[in-house]
Amino acid sequence: MLTALEVVTTVVVGVMVGVEVSVAFVMNPILNALPEDSAQRGHAHGGRMLGAVMPFWYIGSLVLAAVWAVAGWQHGTGLVVTAAGLLLLSVVMSILLLVPINNRNKTWTPETRPADWKQQLNRWERLHYVRVAVIIAAFALLAAALT
Repeated sequence: MLTALEVVTTVVVGVMVGVEVSVAFVMNPILNALPEDSAQRGHAHGGRMLGAVMPFWYIGSLVLAAVWAVAGWQHGTGLVVTAAGLLLLSVVMSILLLVPINNRNKTWTPETRPADWKQQLNRWERLHYVRVAVIIAAFALLAAALT
């Protein structure tokens, strides 16, 4: 049963990392290359779509890693505990730094967006790069813990 938990946790976190890497290095550059109104509408739509799913994914990943750490405690779980700590950091970063920007962004239209909308999205993107690095590190630790 522990092996199944380890594999499921690693896969769930790995897929989440893939989505977030895709957002950072594929989707955002595509959206940013569109004309202003289209770019802003695309970011708002993406914020609504992923904003509805990602809280469950991030928190679910953290819960899975925590359960793995507890269930496998006697087998040396330093890597898993560290990964869970990084996933907790990603959740805290999301709640305190990224979600407030996303909550504003997902309601904007070309008529209602603030004058500094690009600066706000650029701040979100910079913070997102840091969060991606954190979850990549967590994923790498979980993968290493499997061996």
